Parts: sequence; structure tokens; C-alpha cells
Amino acid sequence: MSRDNPLWGAPRIHGELLKLGIAVGATSVSKYMVRHRKPPSQTWRTFLENHVKNMVSVDFFTVPTIQFQVLYVFLVLAHDHRWILHFAVTAHPTAEWTAQQLREAFPWDTAPRHLLRDRDRIFGNNVVDQIKAMGIKQVLSAPSAASAWTT
Repeated sequence: MSRDNPLWGAPRIHGELLKLGIAVGATSVSKYMVRHRKPPSQTWRTFLENHVKNMVSVDFFTVPTIQFQVLYVFLVLAHDHRWILHFAVTAHPTAEWTAQQLREAFPWDTAPRHLLRDRDRIFGNNVVDQIKAMGIKQVLSAPSAASAWTT
């Protein structure tokens, strides 16, 4: 039954066996199920090597001023040559402002194929919609990646 229905798990097979009048434990079903090998997925490093020429990263960082204000710097970085493609500074970043910066960074169909970004709230619906409208596939960094930079 496991071989004929590869998408069925142990609970489903156990239930089907009970319907047929075969009394067997769920752990026994799990033990004797055929294990289907999954094709290996590419690692993060392989993804970067394959797509580095068509990938950019975007992020914000803060700069305190001498008057104790905080400025937010939006940065677009190309990975193939490690060039800064675009940057902008504002005291009050919004999703609309960030979407406009993306339009300015990639005019006239010069958008990359992949855009790497973090899960910051500043990348709201306007930014996500702009990224999709430009035909860019966004790659989100892992939630735990931020803690790796702070340690």
C-alpha cells in the first residue's frame, strides 16, 4: 500500500488497514513503510553560485547624526562585482518610499532576476507588489540570519 501510494503517510495507511479489518499498530505501519528518496535540493551556497550574476541585495542601515537624529540608508548591492548600485537616505522610511527607490535603482527593464532581502517590516505590501511588477523573484533571508550578524 505504501509503494502504490507514495503520498500517503503512516496514519492514512493505518486507517486504511483498519477499514480492511487488519489490526496493526501505527508504529508498525511506520516501521515497514517504503522510504521514498527525495532528490537533493541545492544548498544556499550552490544557489548563490548559480545566480550571483542576476542577484542583488537590498537593506537598510542606520546612521546617527551629530544632532542625535537617526537617518536610514537604503542600499542596493550587486553581488557579481560587489558594487553599490543605488543608495538613498531618509529620516522617515516608508514602504512607498522604498518602492520608489527600487524603481529608481532599476529603470528601463534593468531589473535583476533575484532580489535578496530580509524580513523587515519596512518591506511592506507596496514593496512586495513593486518587486513582483518588475518581474523580480524575491529571496527572503532566514529569520535566524539576523541574529548571526549581531553576534
